[in-house]
Parts: sequence; structure tokens; C-alpha cells
Amino acid sequence: MKRFALALLATLALAACEEEATRPAAHTLTDAAIGRYCGMMLTEHQGPKGQILLEGSDEPVWFSSARDAIVFTLLPEEPKDIAAIYVSDMGAAPSWAEPGADNWTDARAASFVLHSDAEGGMGGAEAVPFAERADADAFAAEHGGEVVGFDAIPPGYVLGEAATPPAAEAHHGG
Repeated sequence: MKRFALALLATLALAACEEEATRPAAHTLTDAAIGRYCGMMLTEHQGPKGQILLEGSDEPVWFSSARDAIVFTLLPEEPKDIAAIYVSDMGAAPSWAEPGADNWTDARAASFVLHSDAEGGMGGAEAVPFAERADADAFAAEHGGEVVGFDAIPPGYVLGEAATPPAAEAHHGG
């Protein structure tokens, strides 16, 4: 039984390494990056950015906010052959105004702060991404909000249906 458990763990570890090796690398953010939904240069907006790499494509789909990258994954009309989703690691960002060109983190492994006082690139509610949970917790302590993983982000939050924190909605009767 012990041998089986070790073999299973080794197989899972190898599969994780192979997945990491096959995931395409993030691209560097440049002035040539144009947002999928806004049609504007990403470098003209502050806050975290996103990029999605599709199977069989060398060019990323760019987003002026991390929130928009998450929205892409939810919309039925968008491609589902996603090879990788990257968002700015705001824990490694020089500042909110300069989110960085190469500090990308895997969105599915990131911690996100929702319902903070920070506005995204297009002025809306943002899902602020961090590679490290401790950085997300520190940001939430300073700017308000709650920390969640990628899979726990409510679709209504990123789709604009619920920009008000749940506690505020209950307080205001909405």
C-alpha cells in the first residue's frame, strides 16, 4: 500500500511538472498591447492587466484589467481553448499606476482581492491579483475587501452584476 501511495504521488508530481512545462510563457507588456474589450493601449491604464494565451496561437489576448481576463473565461461566445491565463502580480508591481511589464502570475493559482477601494484600468471594480496570499491579505487590510482564489470569484462580481460588497448589500436592503 505504501508503494502504491508513493507511486501515485510521483505520478501526480510528474503530471504537475508536465503541465507547467507545456503552459506557454507570459508575454511582456508593451505599448503594442491592445485591450480585447476596450480597443485601447493597456499601458494607458493603471491597475492590474491580464493576458490569455489560446491553444495554437502565438499572440496573447490582452485585457486592460485582471477583471476583464476573468470575464473572458465566463462568456460563452469567447474561445474555450485556453492554454494559460496570466494576470499582473500586484505584489511585485512598482505601483498601482505602473503594474509592471513582466511580473505575471498564473491567474488560476493567484489570490484576488475583491470589493477593495481600488479601481481597475477602465474605472470599474477590480479583482486585484497577487501571486502570494500574504500580499493579498496585506492589500485587503489596507484597501478593504476579501481575498479569494480564482475559482471562488463570483461571476456576478466580474460581470458587473454585484459590484457592491455582500455585507453592504445586506445593510442597504439590496
